[in-house]
Amino acid sequence: MVFRRERSRAAGASRRRNTGMMEYSSSGGLQQARVAAPGRKRPSLAAIYRPVRHEMEELERRLDQVIEGAPADLKEQLAYTLKAGGKRIRPALTLLAGSFYRYDVDLLLPMGTAVELLHTATLLHDDTIDSSHIRRGKLTANRLWGNVNAVLLGDYLSAASAHMVAEAGKAWSLRSVTDTRSIRAMELLAQTIMNICGGAIEESLHPFDADEERYFTRIARKTASLFSAAAESGALLSEAPDQAVECLKNYGYKLGMGFQIVDDILDFGSDVRRGSLTLPVILFLQREENRWVRETLERDTERGVKLLIEMVSGSPVVDECYRIAGDLCTQACAELEQLPRSPAYSSLVNLARYIARHES
Repeated sequence: MVFRRERSRAAGASRRRNTGMMEYSSSGGLQQARVAAPGRKRPSLAAIYRPVRHEMEELERRLDQVIEGAPADLKEQLAYTLKAGGKRIRPALTLLAGSFYRYDVDLLLPMGTAVELLHTATLLHDDTIDSSHIRRGKLTANRLWGNVNAVLLGDYLSAASAHMVAEAGKAWSLRSVTDTRSIRAMELLAQTIMNICGGAIEESLHPFDADEERYFTRIARKTASLFSAAAESGALLSEAPDQAVECLKNYGYKLGMGFQIVDDILDFGSDVRRGSLTLPVILFLQREENRWVRETLERDTERGVKLLIEMVSGSPVVDECYRIAGDLCTQACAELEQLPRSPAYSSLVNLARYIARHES
């Protein structure tokens, strides 16, 4: 069986950007229209998660167990953080990716829980680094309990994630999953933590950096790496063929890239204020007619930031960024084409459609 990688092509598109693992067309195209066409109804997460809905409910119970098993002084903070209304996209990826071959909930649930714990830890650290005060409509942990406590809470959840994977090792030893695959799954989360930290360090070292290539490297490390690890670990633990593991890994990567671009469109103003230039702003500043805005930013940061937020909002680059994100989500779906058709397959395709239309 041949596992092939497709690229969407737009008629007359002359500019392509390299995002690390693939190229995409900045002007979209026929393939992209399949995912992000305005006429399509946006699928709901409840419908997307339906094939693994019982497992997702059990995952919530496992998060409750993490809270209950914590020292008394931490329980309130953990409950506030873990029950803050997250969409649980990453653990759902693990469960859905693990549904194509040998589905074993005793292996997949600990890994999905570990993925969600790690994701939450990164949010705590991000909010502290960025001095953010609001997330998902609620006060952040650093705003409520201070930076020191927020960082330590993130560290605790990172350790809880590692502990969850180690506990899963007990189940792995009783299954037919090979030692190599279980070790690879554990290595994935460790490598992902390093990638996320590397991306955050790079961002802090280059404030107001308008380098497009560095932007894609950063979001690949900070966001796409965890999406990719979530999908790959599910495939590994279901004993998927190596080529299928690669396809699901690439699906997660491209989905994560698209997710972050859409997220950056929705919140580019806050990013600019803290010195992080994301794709909408970078593409805006690349245009020759906007050179003067870049010069203003270099001379007078405060005035330049205000100008950028005002001008980017009404600029065509916003639609261009949505097209790029949609193209990446379509490429993610193309990675699934050689996998067995199943409810999980449909859910992963619909998850890409959901992300391409992500609004909040």
